[in-house]
Amino acid sequence: MSLLSSTASITRYRVDGKIESNLLETIYTGLKEQMIPEIEDASEKVVGWTSFDNPFNPNFEGSSFSIGNYLIFSLRIDKKTIPPKIIKKYYEIEMNKRLKESGREYLSRQEQKMAKDHVINVLALRIPATPNIYDLVWNYEESVLWFFSNLKAANEELEDLFFKSFKLNIIRLFPYTVAHFSAGLSDSELDSLNQLQPAGFF
Repeated sequence: MSLLSSTASITRYRVDGKIESNLLETIYTGLKEQMIPEIEDASEKVVGWTSFDNPFNPNFEGSSFSIGNYLIFSLRIDKKTIPPKIIKKYYEIEMNKRLKESGREYLSRQEQKMAKDHVINVLALRIPATPNIYDLVWNYEESVLWFFSNLKAANEELEDLFFKSFKLNIIRLFPYTVAHFSAGLSDSELDSLNQLQPAGFF
């Protein structure tokens, strides 16, 4: 989801820690090393960073990801999804072909599995991946990051890739974590907060 959309879903994070030195160089290296690769084989999914302004031709040269106090780039997830009806169609074609070649009336369970795996691999090579792009804005000075998605899978990919790229954890902000990190609670109040149990509503 784009931060320039008229409507947006946003997940807010706290970035835990700071980069020791050479901020822009470190960010550039992390983005470059984890840049989205092109799917050139039967891989079902690839995940990586891409440029905010040119997501299908990522380029992080010249600190293009830095605007004032903000770092802006995007997470891209390319995924191949083969409709079940397509798999069924080509599986039946492949089964008929193998039965004809073997001269038998049926194939073993293992042979049926091999035929299905073959069909899925061939289709995965032919079908292009669908790209999904999620923008993010990182205010480095305030250790706050806004991620433009609430999808569980996208957020989990972000959290994993962010740590892999920059060696920093990000903590999702919701009422409990906001109270823990931002409310200025005393030690005794933090202890009480940690002992809270979720309430059931009927």
